Amino acid sequence: MTASLVFTHTDSSAAVERQILSFSFIKEAYTPYTRLHAEFAVSGVTDTSAVMEVMFFLDGRVIHHGIIDSLTVTEKGGCRIGTLSSRSFSCMLTQNQMQPGLYTQVSINRLMDNMLSIPYVTHENSADETGYIYVKYGSTMWEALAGLAFKQLGKYPYIRGTNCVMFSPEPSPGVFDIPGSDILSGGSEVKEKLLVSDFHMEDINGSYGTFDLNDADVSARRIVRHRYFELDKQFLYDPQKALEYRDKLACRGWRRIFCSYSGYSGEDISDLVSFGTVSSERITAVRITGSRRGVITELSVYRDRFGAINS
Repeated sequence: MTASLVFTHTDSSAAVERQILSFSFIKEAYTPYTRLHAEFAVSGVTDTSAVMEVMFFLDGRVIHHGIIDSLTVTEKGGCRIGTLSSRSFSCMLTQNQMQPGLYTQVSINRLMDNMLSIPYVTHENSADETGYIYVKYGSTMWEALAGLAFKQLGKYPYIRGTNCVMFSPEPSPGVFDIPGSDILSGGSEVKEKLLVSDFHMEDINGSYGTFDLNDADVSARRIVRHRYFELDKQFLYDPQKALEYRDKLACRGWRRIFCSYSGYSGEDISDLVSFGTVSSERITAVRITGSRRGVITELSVYRDRFGAINS
C-alpha cells in the first residue's frame, strides 16, 4: 500500500511527502476527531512555520485532514526526518465554547450551520428540532452536540469520514467480512477505569436524595465510586435522564471485541463488520499502523451502555 502526506502552507502552496517511514492513525466512536502520528523523509517541506494543515492518503484515499499539533524536522547524517502529530479539524468542536443559555427548536443543522463555523467540518443533514439544549458556562460545542444527540436518539455523536459529525448510524454503511484466514490477531478487552457505581444529583432546592442512580452491574464488580453534581438543567424535562446519561458516558467503550489484518480496505466508524463471533455489527474503532513491514488495520466493536452506534 502507498501512503502520502500533503501539507498546505499559509500561502496556499502544497508540499507532498511520499517517503512515509511509519504512521499510526486512530479514530473511535467516542473521540470527536481522528489522530495521526507519522514519521517521514522530508523532501518538500522547507519551512515548518508556514505549514497550516495536512491530509493523509492511503492508497489514494484521504483518511485524515487536520491541523498541525506539532511538526518537527530533524537533520541527521545528511537526512531530514519529519515527525508529525495531527488531529482532524473536528477537534476544535471541543475547543470552542458556546454562549450560555437555553436553546429551543434546535437541530444539528441549526446548531452547526448557525452557531459556529469550523473549516472542513460538516455534518449529517437533519432538521429534527426535538427537545432543547441548555448550555452551561464553559460548555463546548461538542458537549452541546452530545446533549442534543442523546435527547433525540439516545446516542452519542461520532465522526465519520475525515470531519463529518453524525448522530444517526450511517444509512448506507460499507459491509466488511474478515475471513478467519486473514486475521492476524483478535480478542476482547475490558476497561473498568471509568466505571462509576453511584450518581447523585441535586433537586431544585439544592438537596440530595431525590435523584439517585446505582449501577448494579458496576457494584457487582466490587467497584465503589460515587459522583455528586448539581441539578442539570439540560434534563429538566426528565431529571432522571441526567443520571442515565452520565452512567452511559462512564461506561463508554468499556468492553470491546477486536481483530487485526494486513492492509486496509476503507473501513470507517458505523460500517458493518463480521469476524469471528461478530456478525454484521457496527465498527466503533479503527486503528491503522504502517511501517516498512507493511500496513496493519485493527477493527473494534464496542459493547457498552450506549450500544455505541449499534442500531
